[in-house]
Amino acid sequence: MNSMFTKIVRIFLGIILVLSGLNKLFEIVPTPAGNLIESFGQVDYIFPVVAVLEILIGAMLLAKKWIAFALILLAPIAINILLFHFYLNFSGIVPAIVIATLTGILIYKHWSQYKPLFN
Repeated sequence: MNSMFTKIVRIFLGIILVLSGLNKLFEIVPTPAGNLIESFGQVDYIFPVVAVLEILIGAMLLAKKWIAFALILLAPIAINILLFHFYLNFSGIVPAIVIATLTGILIYKHWSQYKPLFN
């Protein structure tokens, strides 16, 4: 669980999440999410909530605190990122696949912590 590979994956994913969350909050780099925001209409709280969650999850991964909990929070977000890019913006599918794959790797590496949930 504490191999160098796992550490690199955890830190890389944490950095991606923190930067992505900050970008969602402060719009540093334009993203294709404008279409998604427009489709929500009056429900404008979703993106800031997802951004804050990404920052918190990324910080937990970087700080190596509550990793299993952070991954449980991240799994549905990663799946939705993947589905958004698959259905609405296929040009951004590569980063979405990277995030989903890194999340899957970390969940696999920490699977022993999830085993009690399935007994």
